Amino acid sequence: MVGGSKSSGDTVKMVLVAKQEGIPWFDDMRTGVERFGKDNTGKVEVKQIAPDSGDSAKQVQMVSDLISQDVDAIVVVPNDPQALKPVIKQAKAKGIVVVAHEASNIADDVDYDIEAFQNTDFGEAFCKPLAEGMGGKGKLAAVVGSKTMETHMAWYNSCKSMLEKDYPDITFVSDEPYEDNNDDDTARKVATEILNAHPDITGFFGTSVSAGSNMAAVLKERNNKNVYVSSLGIPSVDMPYIDEGWVQYAQTWRPADAGYAALQLAYDKVKGESIKTGLDLKADGYSSVEVKGHQVYGDAPLVLKKGDYADGKYPF
Repeated sequence: MVGGSKSSGDTVKMVLVAKQEGIPWFDDMRTGVERFGKDNTGKVEVKQIAPDSGDSAKQVQMVSDLISQDVDAIVVVPNDPQALKPVIKQAKAKGIVVVAHEASNIADDVDYDIEAFQNTDFGEAFCKPLAEGMGGKGKLAAVVGSKTMETHMAWYNSCKSMLEKDYPDITFVSDEPYEDNNDDDTARKVATEILNAHPDITGFFGTSVSAGSNMAAVLKERNNKNVYVSSLGIPSVDMPYIDEGWVQYAQTWRPADAGYAALQLAYDKVKGESIKTGLDLKADGYSSVEVKGHQVYGDAPLVLKKGDYADGKYPF
């Protein structure tokens, strides 16, 4: 099969390769994958797979294995986008459609990269309330999942640029962000390390769910109410900290919707549909996407606020 020419009667074989098994974010993404499969019963075979840790080499191997399995489309959420470039090239050479998510820096290497929003806007959105909450001055610590994670670094860099320009009296305690590998144990150690080394920080910025929630947990244990925490968050992990005031600002996007939209985009590409601005990818926040070259943008940011999900029923 050559990408973009699958006939209407054929079942399209699709696999979404996530970053990591066993974490709530990708558990929710799987619900979107399953929903896409149900909505397209008889038209697609679809599943989600992922390495058991955030290991980029394992993820590369998974994509490599799929190339020999006669799939029509691969959607991948890379741990290290650059590391995937050789196998992406191999997949495309075999006519496999490749769509990435959270990987704008390899958009030209895949058929499309799809994002829930413009990363610059999302990064700045973390740091405007953070800067105001810090009173426009003071010391700030930042943690990313990994410095190889392109979206995390895009948010960090746009935040840092905005603060340097608009809030020169706010300083980062380190030239580079700390890393937590999207792991709770590591994030807790990093939070403890930061607070021990820099007890006078008044701001914290986390681009992983683990970063903000574990900083909040350590602050709560120490009864330290002097740090404004702004972080990527998910309802099931962060709402208790938000409601109690340990996390002051959290934003996210719905993984299930991102997974669904990415699969719909890949399916449309396999079927030879026109991929252009205004396309409806049939998921919340992606009903009229913007297409710029190989880059596709939804409008799907989600801010978590005190009192949300009062019934305790968290979608993810």
